[in-house]
Amino acid sequence: MSGEIVNRVAESKLVTFDLEAYYPEGKRMVLDIKDWLYEGLILREKEFRAFVAAHDWSRYHDAYVCVDCSTDAIVPGWAYMLLTAKLTPFALKTVQGSMELLETALYQEIIEKLDVSEYQDKLVIVKGCSKKPVPPNAYIWVSAKLQGVVKSLMYGEACSSVPLFKRK
Repeated sequence: MSGEIVNRVAESKLVTFDLEAYYPEGKRMVLDIKDWLYEGLILREKEFRAFVAAHDWSRYHDAYVCVDCSTDAIVPGWAYMLLTAKLTPFALKTVQGSMELLETALYQEIIEKLDVSEYQDKLVIVKGCSKKPVPPNAYIWVSAKLQGVVKSLMYGEACSSVPLFKRK
């Protein structure tokens, strides 16, 4: 034995796929319409349209926006469509629902367009830890997409990975 320390992880043929690298930068904003409803629960069309007309939509410029109602109000679909019509000239993307739903929609779009040909016949590990809000569904979608091209698919870190798929 030479006593030399060998970094087997660095010498391996593993390729790391990091979903965090695809995180779309930009501000995220929530438009909660509860304050635009009568007693936070009832949508009165005339008053609602007045709030919509008076609102400064430019504040959503280049933002990812989720439109939500934090109360248990029943909001008709046209109301969300009206808000989207006002947001469209400014927002990068608009969804109805929570911030988690917004992040999920962003990643779904990214993964659908993703070219994974560079991972053809490679040993790929999908990095598990992230400092950015990568939604759980993103891991499912990217593993399904990568499975079609990779030789082997794992999850985690190179030093402690979990095998997911191996082509026969």
